[in-house]
Amino acid sequence: MESYSGVDNLANEEMKAAFEEWKSKTYALTVPLRIITLRGSVPPSWIKDFVQVQGKRLKLRTEFRSSLEAIFSELTSASKKNQIEAQSTMAADLITIGDSWMNLAICEGIIEPILDAEEQDWYSSLPDKWKVYLRRNKNGQLDPRGKIWGAPYRWGSMVIAYNKTKFERHNVAPIEDWKDLWRPELAGKISMVDAPREVLGAVLKYMGASYNSNDFSSQVSGGRTAVLQKFSALRRQVRLFDSMHYLKAFGAGDVWVAVGWSSDVLPAAKRMPNVTVVVPKSGTSLWADLWAIPAASTFATDRIGGRVRGPSPLIHQWIEFCLQPARALPFCQEIVPGASPLALTRPYNFIESLETTSGAPKLETNLIAGLPPPEILCKCEFLEPLSKEAFVDYQWLIAHSPKTSDGWIGSIMKFFTSTLQHLKYAPFR
Repeated sequence: MESYSGVDNLANEEMKAAFEEWKSKTYALTVPLRIITLRGSVPPSWIKDFVQVQGKRLKLRTEFRSSLEAIFSELTSASKKNQIEAQSTMAADLITIGDSWMNLAICEGIIEPILDAEEQDWYSSLPDKWKVYLRRNKNGQLDPRGKIWGAPYRWGSMVIAYNKTKFERHNVAPIEDWKDLWRPELAGKISMVDAPREVLGAVLKYMGASYNSNDFSSQVSGGRTAVLQKFSALRRQVRLFDSMHYLKAFGAGDVWVAVGWSSDVLPAAKRMPNVTVVVPKSGTSLWADLWAIPAASTFATDRIGGRVRGPSPLIHQWIEFCLQPARALPFCQEIVPGASPLALTRPYNFIESLETTSGAPKLETNLIAGLPPPEILCKCEFLEPLSKEAFVDYQWLIAHSPKTSDGWIGSIMKFFTSTLQHLKYAPFR
């Protein structure tokens, strides 16, 4: 009996020692945050600084995609299959979505509103123009009573780049505005993105109208017929409509002019000799990259753990971090193209408050730290979802445009037609 008692006492002592050792250990509570973003859109310093601020409790996982379309396609695929895995894009806490995709993403049910956004400091810090633009109804239309579906972290504009050497050699006047794209000496020497709203938007701005014109007959001088004439003329001027290759053609010297988003054009132009980049003086379209929440909570599944109940509790901290004034420095230093959302309505005072010295090569441009100058910015606009009235005008334009079955003209017309079948907003960037 004594031997058994000794064994019991020894076992108890070992258990007690093990328990004390366990109590002495520090177990940190980790909070996951999984972000899927557009490659090159987030300054690397943001990730490093956020991890440092949050400390060991943060379990951050950042993944990058090559395009906004890739992110959208991955979300759509999960929705159509009604299937979600822990590693899928739909299971992320936050994803990057372009403002031009937001309307369609809402209609497809692949993102969900940001709950309690109005109660957050980051939302209060945004200029009112953002608050109006981000509030949408369930159909993706702007609605003052709608919900908040995204949080911006950078923005920019459409720009025109031209080869100054080619222009000077052939005694061609510099480009200043949209109307210059119709000059005879530039016929066949232009490449442009194949985004329908941007192409037609250039036509509308040339005609003194808005990108968001809802009725060509009443809001555009000359009505539908005049728009069709200018649109057809632009098609003859442009050698290549291709969002993937328009800058390659420009860099190779196949064209002298490239029209595209500043996020594409500025980095490419800095690598090329003697290139000038301008924001058209009559105004241009603005683009934005937003943080949005995938609609994972709509799936009935046990494969993504707690994510099915909602995104990480750190999403608001991440968004607020991205919107701090100090986070604008990589944009001002041109490390990453774009600008802080805080700079939308007070850009130049905002820029002056930051140290913008950088070793980046200087580019000949009328942009100021990547932003349109004040006299032009006031004429710029974000692309709003197409209204039903505007959709009718677009349909008419397609129906009356000369039909081609091949080549770059046929390509853009197919893109127009397939896009408009949805009656949904699609510029697309």
